[in-house]
This record gives sequence, structure tokens and C-alpha cells, in this order.
Amino acid sequence: MASSYTLHFPPNGKPQSNAARCFAPSSREVSAVFFCFRPPFFAESREQDQKGLIGMKRLLASAMALSAIAAPLSAQDLEIDELTFGFIKLTDMAPLAIAYEMGYFEDEGLYVTLEAQANWRVLLDGVIDGTLEGAHMLAGQPLAATIGFGTEAHIVTPFSMDLNGNGITVSNEVWDLMRPHIPSMDDGRPVHPISASALAPVVEQFRDEGRPFNMGMVFPVSTHNYELRYWLAAGGLHPGFYSPEDITGQIDADVFLSVTPPPQMPATLEAGTIYGYCVGEPWNQAAVQRGIGVAVITDYEIWPNNPEKVFGLTAEFVEENPNTTQAIVRALIRAAMWLDENDNANRLEAVEILSWPEYVGADAEVIAASMTGTFEYEPGDVRDVPDFNVFFRYNATYPYYSDAVWYLTQMRRWGQIAEPQSDEWYHDVAASVYRPDIYLAAAQSLVEEGLADAADFPFDSDGFREPVDTLIDGIPYDGRTPNAYIDSFPIGLEGEQLVVDGEVQG
Repeated sequence: MASSYTLHFPPNGKPQSNAARCFAPSSREVSAVFFCFRPPFFAESREQDQKGLIGMKRLLASAMALSAIAAPLSAQDLEIDELTFGFIKLTDMAPLAIAYEMGYFEDEGLYVTLEAQANWRVLLDGVIDGTLEGAHMLAGQPLAATIGFGTEAHIVTPFSMDLNGNGITVSNEVWDLMRPHIPSMDDGRPVHPISASALAPVVEQFRDEGRPFNMGMVFPVSTHNYELRYWLAAGGLHPGFYSPEDITGQIDADVFLSVTPPPQMPATLEAGTIYGYCVGEPWNQAAVQRGIGVAVITDYEIWPNNPEKVFGLTAEFVEENPNTTQAIVRALIRAAMWLDENDNANRLEAVEILSWPEYVGADAEVIAASMTGTFEYEPGDVRDVPDFNVFFRYNATYPYYSDAVWYLTQMRRWGQIAEPQSDEWYHDVAASVYRPDIYLAAAQSLVEEGLADAADFPFDSDGFREPVDTLIDGIPYDGRTPNAYIDSFPIGLEGEQLVVDGEVQG
């Protein structure tokens, strides 16, 4: 077994020593690399051995890349090269971990520190106040900040991090009450997708018993909030409105939603504080494997290949550091390609990396249960969901305006956008936050260097996906006509309606 130890002397002269940072030196640094060979039985742990193997892979890959390209073009003119990025402990932070562990950041001349954050609010505040240069973000966060819902700041995203990746889990008690209302297949397992209409009689029973039906989501402008609301409303359950005076989101609600940080979801469910939740992995699988809940539906079943997280930076940072921004996007694109290449051939290696405590810190088996092409809904009910996590294919990394518009329509539907807006307003907000121009410039440079295939990028896109009718309620979505979409829902605000003094008017 070989372990590598690298002393880095970046341009600021400060050495960095870390056994897990085994990169070939760029032309911007002086590096001394030392190798120690030791037999496998000297390894302190299996995890450390695995890190050593991955480190050696990274060193060899970087050395090969270095021999082909002496220094990346973007690295020659970086405005800033020492960066700190934030993330939440979820599997969809994977592009950041892979860009770091595979040396893609350092290939760009970037010296990156990745820091787990306590919750989404702390993460957003860190980007706004400059503690973090960028972060793994909820797609709704840059949009909400830019329009002034919550903390106001102009945040942009030149990179979408993934598609899908979330699920809705309920407690065993709730599942037992739902199950009689769900049809079964010949083998006795429930038919999927499961409609929230199966939950409706349970919510009514709880109401009759004087128990509010509480569910958790991770943040008011999270995909999870909007997906949970979408599923509930499609099944006839009202998830509640927001208003400028009441930001609980529980006005007129049948189901009461509140914020719980992702890693705390299983414990909060087990304690009985909530009866279900919507969250990203591995926290649905964690509940299933602990035997405390059942995953009733994935977001792939709510909307196949729905947009998920983004990488967010302040507009000021992007304006002042265009070369650094492009270098960041280049590294993230390469990481996303690695995660999906050869039909997900690298996913087991990614699972091992993500299981390390500095990243997701969950058991590899729990992470693998959803990240390697399957999903376990309840103990023993494992089904193929090959696209549960998508990081690159289907143009997953391209920041589509239509993705941004969908989030904005849901903000309006539930009252976070208090007043009606024109279609042009939605398009203008999307274009001010989502930056496909930066993304395509980074992609083009990778293509020109032979590091990517032009066919994998939508160079001729106008920023809008084609209309889809694959959402669970069957309502078509076209990002070009947001108001028509909003007005098509049987539950939610429409037209000129407002929420005033706890009541819908108009």
C-alpha cells in the first residue's frame, strides 16, 4: 500500500500538507512529493487505505494531465486562487467533493477549502458576507435572495449541480395507515408512484384526533418544500400559503410544513415531532435502514429529471473575478462528467469518498442504496431507479432559464411572491440569476482543450427546455408561459389573487 504526502507551496508561500491532497504541481506552484510505501496491515483503517488509493489515482491522473497541458489557460490569469466553498451534508454535493479529490480544482490553479455548513441559512449568509466565495445551494436560494424574499442579495449561478435526488418519507405509523389506500402489484408490493391521495384519509384521521399533521422540509425556498407541496396538492391536500405578514407557510394548511436540517430529519421523525419529510439523500435511506420510516415516493416520480441544486456565488464576485469563475465551472463540469461517465461506473468510488466524515459522513451502504442506480422504499423493496442521481447527462449542469422560472412559479403559487407578475418579469429574474453564458464559455474551453465533447453541451439552446407534461399531476409546464402554468393549478394562488390577513382575496 502506498501513501503519498505532498507539500504545496502556492503563490502566497504558505505550505499545505495533507495526505489526501496528492496533486501534480501546476506551473504556479513549487511542490515536493514524497512517497512512503507500507504493507496494508499497517493501515490505521479501511477508510484510510481507500483514501490512499484514491490519492494515488489522483496523483497519476494529474501527472498525465500535466504532461499534456503545462498550465490551464484560465490558471494564468486568475484574479483569486484561494477559495472556500460551503456545502450541506447531502450526496448531491458530490461535484464539489469530486472536483477536489480528483484534482480538478488544482488543475485550474485553484486552492479550494470545502467546509460543511450547519444549515442552509448559515450557508447563504456565508456567501453573502464573503466568508464563503461560493456554495452548493438550493436552487431557490439565489432566486429568493435576488428578489428579496428573506435575505436580499444578488446571487447568481453559472452551474446546475444535479437532477433528481430527493424523496418523501413517512413514519411507520403513517405508512401503516396509508397502505390500505394503495393498490398492490401481483407480488404484494405497492404500486408506484404513490399519490398523496393515499395520505388524505390519514391527515383527516389525525385532524379528528386533534393532532396537526406535521411534515418537515429543509428550507422555505428549497426544492424539497416545493416538491412536497406539489405532491400534496396533486393528491388534494393543501400545504398552506405564505403572506408578507405570515411567513410560516401554514395559512389554510391541511398539512403543516416546517424546517428541519437534512441530517436531523430521521431523528426528528423518530421522536414524533414530524410524521414525514422531504429531503435529499442519504436521509431517506437512513430512515429506511434504521427501520423508522418508509420512503413513499422519489422526486423522479414527481417530475422526472427535475432540476435540483445549483452552485451559487455573488454577482459581485462573478463580475470582479471572471477568470476564476470560469475556472470553477470548468472544474465542476469535469467532476460532473466523471460522476456519470461510462454508465455511472465511478459511482462506488464516489460513494466511498462521500462517506468520509468531511463530506456526507454517512455509511457507504446507506449512500450506495440510492446513488448506484437503485432505491429502497422500505426494507426489502429495492427497485431500479437508474436516474435517481444525475450529475451530467441530460444537460444536467446547464443552468436553464426554464428551471429558474419553475421555482419562481411555485413561489408565486404559494404566496412567497405576494403579488402577480408578468411573464417578462419571470424571464428577467431568471436571466439575472442563471448564467448559461458563463457555463458555455467554460464548456467551450474544455472542448477546445480536448477535455470534453461538444455534443454533450447545448450550445444552440435559448435557455429554455422544451415543454413537458411528465409531472405527477399531468399539468404541462412551459417556462415561456409562467402565468398560464400558475393559473392551471386547482390548488394555489392564481391570477390577481393575494393573501391578506390570512385569507385569499381576488
